[in-house]
Amino acid sequence: MFKWLTKNEKKPKLVEEVTEIFKKSSDYLSYQSTEAVSPFWLCYVTTLIDKKLLHESILPYLQYNPSDSVKNIKKIIPIEEIIITDSVDDIKSKLLAGHIMVKLKNNERFCALIKANKDNTRSVSVPEVEFSVLGPKEAFVESLETNINLIRKRLPIEQLRVKEITVGKLSKTKVAVLYVDHIVNKENVQTVLQRISDLDFDHINDSSYINQMIADNHLSPFPQLLSSERPDRVVSILVEGKVAVISDGSPHAIIGPTTLVEFFSAFEDYYLNWYISSFFRLVRFFAVTFSILVTPLYVAVLTYHYELIPEDLMSTLVTSRREVPLPPILEALFLELTIELLREAGARLPTKVGQTIGIVGGIVIGTASVEAGLTSNVLLIIVALAALASFTTPIYSMGNTIRIIRFPFLIFAELWGLLGVVFCFSLMLTHLTRLTSLGRPFLSPIYPMRLNDLKDSIVRFPFSSLSKRPKYVQSNNRNRFNGKEAKENHDIDE
Repeated sequence: MFKWLTKNEKKPKLVEEVTEIFKKSSDYLSYQSTEAVSPFWLCYVTTLIDKKLLHESILPYLQYNPSDSVKNIKKIIPIEEIIITDSVDDIKSKLLAGHIMVKLKNNERFCALIKANKDNTRSVSVPEVEFSVLGPKEAFVESLETNINLIRKRLPIEQLRVKEITVGKLSKTKVAVLYVDHIVNKENVQTVLQRISDLDFDHINDSSYINQMIADNHLSPFPQLLSSERPDRVVSILVEGKVAVISDGSPHAIIGPTTLVEFFSAFEDYYLNWYISSFFRLVRFFAVTFSILVTPLYVAVLTYHYELIPEDLMSTLVTSRREVPLPPILEALFLELTIELLREAGARLPTKVGQTIGIVGGIVIGTASVEAGLTSNVLLIIVALAALASFTTPIYSMGNTIRIIRFPFLIFAELWGLLGVVFCFSLMLTHLTRLTSLGRPFLSPIYPMRLNDLKDSIVRFPFSSLSKRPKYVQSNNRNRFNGKEAKENHDIDE
C-alpha cells in the first residue's frame, strides 16, 4: 500500500526541499502511497506524532476518498486544524511541532499540514508547593493548553484575553500572557508583552527563566514576580487587574505586579474566617522577622552588649558556653551552614531518604556538636527555631531569600554589634523602598501608604470590606462590588 522513497526516484520539489532539511535525522519519515484512490506523499517526524491518530483518523480517509486538490483534504479528514501552505519555513516549524505533511501527486506545490502531535503530559494533580487543607486540589501541569483550560474553567468570561508569544531561538517555547481586558491597566500588559518580546535567549526551559529575565532589578535577592502553581490563585489575581504569564512546559504561572506582603499570604487564608487568617498572617510576619534577626542579635549581644542580658539568663549562657572554644560568630556560622547543608541534602535526595537525612542528621549532628563543645545548646535551640520559622513562608522563592539575607546580618552583627544589625536592616529597607514590580512600588501598601489596600495585606478584613481592587495595580475598574449592600444582611422576609 505504501512505498518508501528511494534516492533515485523522482520526488515532488516541495518534498525534496523538506527531506533535504530533515534527512540527517533518523526519526524523520517520507513515503508515498501506491494503492490510494488519489496518490499522495506523507512526511513527518515519528517521535512527535500520535501514530494511533495517523492510522485511524488520517490514512483511511486519504486512501479511500478521491481528491484532485490539496484544499479538499480539509473536507475529507475529520481533524480541526489543517493548514494549506507552500512555505518551507512553515512546513519545517509545523513538522517540529507534531504536524504531518500531506502532498498530493499532482502539479500543485501546496501541501496540507495536519495536526497530530503526541501529548505526553501528566494529569492534573494536587499542589505540592502551595498545598492547602481547604480549597481546590488542582495544580498546573506542564501543558500550556491544560493550564489555560484550568483558568478559563474558573473564569468563563469573554473579556479574558490570552496573548501567545514564542520565545527562545532554539526551544521555540510558547508563552501565554493572560489578563482581563476591562479591568487590567493596559500599561501593565504592554510592559509584560514588551519585556517578553525583547528576550534574546536560545532556550527557555521553564517560567522561572522568564521570571528572572523580565524582573525590574536583576541584582536583587528578592523575587519581584510571584510564582504560583494554583489556578485558583491565578484567577483571583486576574480579577484584581494583574497580569499572569504561563510558559509551555512549566507547572508554575508568573503573577505581576506584586508586593512584598503577598509573599507572606497563603491563598488558603481566603478559605478561612478573616479572624483566623489575619492571625496566621501576623504569625508568618513575626516568624520571618524572628528568623532573620534572632541569630544576629545573639552574636551582637554576646560579642558587644553583655549588659543587655538579664541576670537570670546570664548564668545559663555562661554554663552553655563555658566549654565552647569558638567565638559567637563562628559558632553561629557553623550551625547556620549545617542547617543549610541538611536542607540541601534533604531536597536533592529521593523523598523518603531526604526526610530521614533531615530528621536524623539534625538530631545526630546537633547533639554531637553540643557534647563535643563546639556549640552551645542555647544557640542550637535558637538556630533550630530560626530555621523552623523560615519554613512558614507560603512562597518558596521568598523562603530562599530569607535563608540568604541572614548571613549579611550575621556579618554586620559581628562588626558593629546592634548598630550593625540596625545598619543592615536600614540597607534592606532602603533597597525594598526602591524596588518595583513591573514599575509598581514593591513595598506597597506600606510605602507609599494606601489605607484601603491595608485591608488585605498584613491582616485580612472580611470580604464585605474588600469592595475595591488594589490601588497600586492602577486597574481601570477599581470597584469589585457595592460595599454598602454587601454589609447588609438580607433575610427572606425583607
